[in-house]
Amino acid sequence: MTHACRLYLITPPHLEDVDTFANTLQSTLDAGDVAALQIRLKTVSDDDIRTAFKALAPIAHAKNVAVLINDRVDLAEELGADGVHLGQDDMALREARKRLGPNAMIGATAHDSRHLAMQAGESSADYVAFGAFFESATKTPKTQATTELLSWWSELFEIPCVAIGGITADNCTPLVKAGADFLAVCGGVWNAPNGPAEAVRAFNAAMAKVS
Repeated sequence: MTHACRLYLITPPHLEDVDTFANTLQSTLDAGDVAALQIRLKTVSDDDIRTAFKALAPIAHAKNVAVLINDRVDLAEELGADGVHLGQDDMALREARKRLGPNAMIGATAHDSRHLAMQAGESSADYVAFGAFFESATKTPKTQATTELLSWWSELFEIPCVAIGGITADNCTPLVKAGADFLAVCGGVWNAPNGPAEAVRAFNAAMAKVS
C-alpha cells in the first residue's frame, strides 16, 4: 500500500536573529510541500519563544503549515498554536488534551518503544514519533530505532507515525518505504549543503519516488 509521506520541519535549536530566520523560512516553505513546523527552542526565555512564534506562525499558516510548540502546553495555549509536541518528561497527554481541546494537534515521542507508542495512541495522541534513526548533529539520541518499528506501526495502527533523527534527503527513502507518514527534520534542511530550499525540494522528490 502506498501512502504520501510529508515533511515536518523543526526549527534550529537557536535562532540568532528571528527576522533573518523568518525570511529563510519563507523561501524554504515556498520550495515545496511541508506539513508542519515545530518551534523547538529549549534554551531560551519564554518571551523569545513568543517572539519566534509571532514572527514564524503567520508565514507557516499562509502556506497551510501547522505550527506546534515543543514541550510547552502553556505557551501553545496562550499563543493559539495548532498544537504541541510532548516528550516523555513533559505534561501527560490526557492533561494536555484537556487543556488544548479536541482540535489541537498533540504528538508524542515514543523513542524506540512499542509500549510507549501504544500508550500514546490510547491517550489520544495525533501522531507518535519514533527515533533516532540516524546520528544527529542537533541532539544526542537517547535511543536507536529501526525501520521495522515503522512497518509494524503503520500496518497495525491508524494514527500517523513520524520518523526523526539525523534524516536527510539522501537517507530518507528506507523510512518512507517502511511506512513513515512524516519525516521530522531539523539539520537535514537548515544545514543542508545546498541550502534549506533546495533540501525541501530534494526531500519532496525523494518521497514522491516512493509514494
